[in-house]
Amino acid sequence: MAESTTSAEPSTGRPTTPAAADPSGRNTVVLVVFTAITNLADGVLKVALPLIATTLTKSPALISGVLMTLMLPWLFTALHVGVLVDRFDRRKLLWLANIVRVAVVGSFLILAMMERSNLPALYVGGVLLGVAEVVALTSAAALIPTAVSAPGRQRANAWLTGAETVCNEFIGPFLGGLLVAAGAAFALGATGLAYALTTLTLVLLVGRFRAARAAGDAPRPTVHAQIGEGLRVLWQQRVLRVMTLLVGVLCSLWGAWLALMPLYATEQMGVSTANYGLLVGALGAGGTVGTLLVSAFNRLFGRRQVMFANIFLTAAMVAFPAFSTNVWLAGVGAFLGGLGSGLWVVNSRTVSQTLVPPDMMGRYSAASRLFGWGSSPIGAGVAGLLAEWFGPRTAFAVFTVIALTVVVPFLRDFSPKVAAETEAKIAAEAQPSQPVVPSES
Repeated sequence: MAESTTSAEPSTGRPTTPAAADPSGRNTVVLVVFTAITNLADGVLKVALPLIATTLTKSPALISGVLMTLMLPWLFTALHVGVLVDRFDRRKLLWLANIVRVAVVGSFLILAMMERSNLPALYVGGVLLGVAEVVALTSAAALIPTAVSAPGRQRANAWLTGAETVCNEFIGPFLGGLLVAAGAAFALGATGLAYALTTLTLVLLVGRFRAARAAGDAPRPTVHAQIGEGLRVLWQQRVLRVMTLLVGVLCSLWGAWLALMPLYATEQMGVSTANYGLLVGALGAGGTVGTLLVSAFNRLFGRRQVMFANIFLTAAMVAFPAFSTNVWLAGVGAFLGGLGSGLWVVNSRTVSQTLVPPDMMGRYSAASRLFGWGSSPIGAGVAGLLAEWFGPRTAFAVFTVIALTVVVPFLRDFSPKVAAETEAKIAAEAQPSQPVVPSES
């Protein structure tokens, strides 16, 4: 009896298909376009909302609260969203998230045109945008392994990270500063239009984007049981565990920088509203360089050393403004922080997509980001309070010290032996799959 020409490897559950039928190239292009437009809108909002808040209050704590509302949903909804992503069509969830984004930004636009913008509205809208971001990013992360085959995954991750970095941290913030200087309505209108356009690109994806259910008649585990499965995948893999710890600490630095810098730059560094986007854009410039050089750096120094360097590069981002109000020095620190982020994201995605089964990607991504990105609002809140009580430079200095606390855990748990074992798995996964030749009965 003839066998099917499409099979699945028992150990990973990843499909092996003939190269001619592989839609990875097309899907990569679609995902890059979707990511670029979405992150362009995110980048504009990241600058626009805090700058709008500075026109309503001069309190560092209240301004940092805007950023906190965007990030808090990672703490309270990430695990349940992970289960949702592993149960439903991930492309449809992306559509739903963008519909929410369009509605919220449209509401902000109406308030701005009526000159009725206020902090409570920014906070409520920020929470809704934060929930939409949790759904969108968790769905997108879980979708990549099923949309792109293993041999092209590192390249796809580099392109996607580059699109995120250039648009979210470079072009987006630059445009955000210019648009807010022209008027909040301009920034919000452009953002809403960008979110609306992204929904059209997802139609072009090819494939099945709902996680496959286990064979048999066994009942589906409860939500809490599935959350536990995702947490166990993260905890039982030594590499994934230390990666999550490091991201959790370093994301708190990003939260602190983004929360403090709008008021610190405009009040103490003398940066204009229009030029503030350029300062934030230094993050994106560094990240872009990181994504372009990650493959070369991995070959020269090894993936482990490249990922380790991110600790010190991110520390520089908060260390420089802690000791100087020179805007150029702050820009250099932001560039270095972005460089570390670009190097880290490409490598960490490649590692996790190799070690985590596709049907667990939603729950793993949610659990990982709960501890990682969930630390951003904590960092923003703590930084705001420290700045309120002791000044922003003290707050930056405290977070510089915090960055160094992960040096020992990383070196201990991501040892050279563990790194070698991980590289072997990545190399084996990246081998092109051969189509199964039908046998004669």
